[in-house]
Amino acid sequence: MEETKNEMSFLGHLEELRWHLVRSAAAIFIIGILLFVFQKEVFNHFLLAHRKSDFITYQIFCDFFNLFGMDSTFCNVAFTDNLISLKPTQQLMTAIWSSLILGIILAFPYLLWELWRFISPGLTKKEVKSSRGFMFIASFLFFCGIAFSFYVIAPISIHFLYNYKISDVIQNNFTLESHIGLVTNMLLGVSVLFELPVLVYFLTKIGLVTPEFLKKYRKHALVLVLILAAIITPPDVASQVIVAIPILVLYEISIKVSRMVIKKQKKDA
Repeated sequence: MEETKNEMSFLGHLEELRWHLVRSAAAIFIIGILLFVFQKEVFNHFLLAHRKSDFITYQIFCDFFNLFGMDSTFCNVAFTDNLISLKPTQQLMTAIWSSLILGIILAFPYLLWELWRFISPGLTKKEVKSSRGFMFIASFLFFCGIAFSFYVIAPISIHFLYNYKISDVIQNNFTLESHIGLVTNMLLGVSVLFELPVLVYFLTKIGLVTPEFLKKYRKHALVLVLILAAIITPPDVASQVIVAIPILVLYEISIKVSRMVIKKQKKDA
């Protein structure tokens, strides 16, 4: 009888998890449909915005470099070649997949809420109260990553990659799929990277990370960040510093978060 009761309890949890996943998928699907309906606006004002010479980031960088008397290619941004579509279905499939990816991004707070609803019954009242703050912080960091990627990393990278040539005999003809893939991958990748303090919080809670560990490997992290910045930005120091600074700030915040978790654990003990 005890085994049957445990089995039913386990199946009940699976059923509950299934409905949380169904509602999460439905939210992504509904947002994706709305984005697909307004696909022209989404592409012209968001996914293809970095191909416009008057994009706000190019203007800000141009004014910034001019302020210090430095010449910058950001003052002469031009994209003369149109993106190409190599398959009859490519534009349709790109619109569908990009709508779903952006649906995941916009539904992120709701996905966190569904996750919280699933695990909250097993938490204490104190943990439930603190977890609400976690959802806000995680969502805030996620959208900070989206904004930083869209307004800083994506325009810098696209401007550099579109103008990079090994030889004059090579002509760049980029496809719609490659451009949209580059933008969406940056959006998701950087937004996940901005969740570093949240990740460190949970790793510290389970004992896999300590403040001493993070401090010990701070120099290694600095090298990795600079390498990452050098890969995704043009080969100039200013652009690399602009990208590296927020990531290093997040790393320092993660150290403080880890220290706070350790102090709280010692206090509770």
